Amino acid sequence: MEVIYGLIPAMLLIGVGIFLVLVWAAKTGQYDDMEGPPSRILLDDDDPLLPGKTARRGAEPPADADTPEG
Repeated sequence: MEVIYGLIPAMLLIGVGIFLVLVWAAKTGQYDDMEGPPSRILLDDDDPLLPGKTARRGAEPPADADTPEG
């Protein structure tokens, strides 16, 4: 029974600590963009045809690369 007298304040301190961490996270913007990361994982960053990406060694050139202009 004496153990409970130590556990109750310990659990209250842990609860207050968790609450303070959640408040800190909300104030620093951790929960601002909830839709970005889940949808960003679906983007194909390895596609060489995306702007700013270079083709990897052994990759085929795009189909319209050797068509004459004009």
